[in-house]
Amino acid sequence: MVEYKFDTQLLIEGQNLDEDAINEYFVNNFKGDCLLAVGDDELIKIHYHTNEPWLVLEYCASLGEIYDVVIENMERQANGLKG
Repeated sequence: MVEYKFDTQLLIEGQNLDEDAINEYFVNNFKGDCLLAVGDDELIKIHYHTNEPWLVLEYCASLGEIYDVVIENMERQANGLKG
């Protein structure tokens, strides 16, 4: 069994995006692991394992337009099912 079962990935498009501030917000406000928040001030790629992907989506949507959203259930994948 995986500790954080949802692999959450998305892109944020906006203005004045700050990957350091986004990383810090994730660390201080969400439970999860495998954080990747990289990009520039107009586009950030997010990758995060969590049990509460809806919180990640809500926060990211507050920063700009989100798209290419993928949420996969890694627990199902580990059991040979579609995630």
